[in-house]
Amino acid sequence: MKTVTISGHALPAIGIGTWHMGDDPAKEEQEINAIRAGLDAGAKVVDTAEMYGSGNSETLVGKALQPYDRESVFLISKVLPSNASKAKMEEHLDASLQRLQTDHLDLYLYHWRGGTPLSETISELDRLKETGKIRAWGVSNFDVADLKELWQLPAGPNAAANEDLYNIETRGIEYDLTDWQAQHDLPLIAYSPVGGLRNELGTTMLDNEVVKQVAAAHNVSAHAVLLAWTIRDGNTIAIPQSSQASHVEANIKATELELSSDELNKLDQEYPKPTHKVPLAIN
Repeated sequence: MKTVTISGHALPAIGIGTWHMGDDPAKEEQEINAIRAGLDAGAKVVDTAEMYGSGNSETLVGKALQPYDRESVFLISKVLPSNASKAKMEEHLDASLQRLQTDHLDLYLYHWRGGTPLSETISELDRLKETGKIRAWGVSNFDVADLKELWQLPAGPNAAANEDLYNIETRGIEYDLTDWQAQHDLPLIAYSPVGGLRNELGTTMLDNEVVKQVAAAHNVSAHAVLLAWTIRDGNTIAIPQSSQASHVEANIKATELELSSDELNKLDQEYPKPTHKVPLAIN
């Protein structure tokens, strides 16, 4: 099983995303069962945010995690830019913790750059780490320029991860960001690794003939191939989202799938690496 180390924790390279989960009460039991199926299958990372459903996702995750030993789960949430100031952040962290029914987060991410000076946000994140309410902090949707600015701050290199959109069809961060993060030992958390829910990204990669051929050769799903591709570098954790327990279980098993160099080359021919810088998308 591929693992990635974040803040001293060796974590399975496929976790559980929860974007769009928790909004429909009729689906609550199904979504809770999906999260639990992923944990039972060996996942440890559960990723959410105060933005997701205005807290509904965190509430759902809090319910799903109740039967589990808290130390067996690596729990991530995110603070909105509008709440990432010294005056507001701890209050919003406390609200997230209450919804999640826990006393700490394993990783707290600054969701994306906002109007608060970066130095103030990072100083507050570092202070909150000292309180024990968060065990590590990181960033999300940061580009190389943002990370270089972050690294100039006294506490900047304390960042434990950067979370960005990344999949075989949306490879813009490979132009410079993935190399920079590897050089600075900053793990990547890849959201939407098989595209967005309800096909928000307009993806066709699940129907690509080469993807399907590789999947058939390994007797796995196209999803599994795309996830194995996303985590191939050993520095990336993918956090696919699904409300289907069987689908989540299959996703986690993709940590054991090894793609050959020939298969990776064929996939590169279908989805070439970027030749120019591409602006980041934000979830």
